[in-house]
Amino acid sequence: MVGPSFRDSLHAIQPLSTRCAGIGLRSPHYRELLETRPAVGWMEVHSENFFANGGSVKNILHRFRELYPISLHGVGLSLGSTDPLSIEHLAKIKDLASRIEPAMVSEHLCWCHAGGRHLNDLLPLPYTEEALQHVVSRIDEAQTYLGRRILIENVSSYLQFAASSIPEWEFIAEVSRRAGCGILLDVNNIYVNSVNHGFDPEDYFAAIESDSIGEIHLAGFDKTDECLIDTHGNRVADEVWMLYAKALERFGPKPTLIEWDTDIPALDVLLDEAAKASALMEETHVRVA
Repeated sequence: MVGPSFRDSLHAIQPLSTRCAGIGLRSPHYRELLETRPAVGWMEVHSENFFANGGSVKNILHRFRELYPISLHGVGLSLGSTDPLSIEHLAKIKDLASRIEPAMVSEHLCWCHAGGRHLNDLLPLPYTEEALQHVVSRIDEAQTYLGRRILIENVSSYLQFAASSIPEWEFIAEVSRRAGCGILLDVNNIYVNSVNHGFDPEDYFAAIESDSIGEIHLAGFDKTDECLIDTHGNRVADEVWMLYAKALERFGPKPTLIEWDTDIPALDVLLDEAAKASALMEETHVRVA
C-alpha cells in the first residue's frame, strides 16, 4: 500500500488537455510535426524507445517536449511477472522521466517476463486475490522507486484463466485503490475483451472511479472469424467511438490518445482521429456544463 509519505513526495503532474486529444509520436511523422506544429493537445511515446543515453533519439524527444506535453507509456516493466522487478528497467524510466518531466508515466497491467526471458507480448493475468496482492506490491515498489504515481492500463486478451475469480473490471479498480495508482483506461481493449469474452462493457465503467482515470486510449482492431485482435493498425471502429461516448458521459472528458503503431498512416489521418475525439469531449463538456 502507498503510504502518506509517498503521496507527499509525488512530483507535480503537468496536466494533459481534457479538451484536445493527443497522438502517439512516431518517427515517420517527426519532420512534418516539427514543420507544421499541429494543434494537438499532447503526445505519447513508448518509454523504451528513448532509453539510450544521448544521441539524436533523445534530442528529438527534447525538441517535442518544448512544444507539447509528453506522456511516457511503457511496454516492458512486466508488473505481473513473478520474476523480480527489474531495477535496471525502473532506473531507465526514472532517468528518462527526470529529463523529460512527463505529464504522465504509464505501464500495462500484464506480464511479459518469465524465467528471465522476455516475451514480446502483453499477457493477461489470472484475476485472483493472490495475483491482486502480487501486482499491488509490485506497483507500490515501482512507484516508490520512481517517486511518482503511475497509471496502469487494462490490456486486450484472447483467453481467460480458469482460476480467475474476480471480474476484470473489479480487479483493475481494486488494484488502483490498494496501490494508489491511476488508471489508463483503454476503451478499445474493453470493447475487444467484451466481444472475445462475452461481457457488457458498461459493467467496466460502473466499477471504475472517475477520479482514478488519468488517461484514455483509443485504437483500431482487426476482426478474425473467432475474435477481435487489438492491432493499433486501423482507424477507431464505430463501435469503439460509441463506447467512448458512453465513457465520456460516465467520467467526463479525460485526456485521450489515438494509438496507431502498425501500418502507420499519413499524419493527417491521425490528426483527423484526434479531432474526432476532441469534438466528442467538447460535446460532452457542453452538455454537462
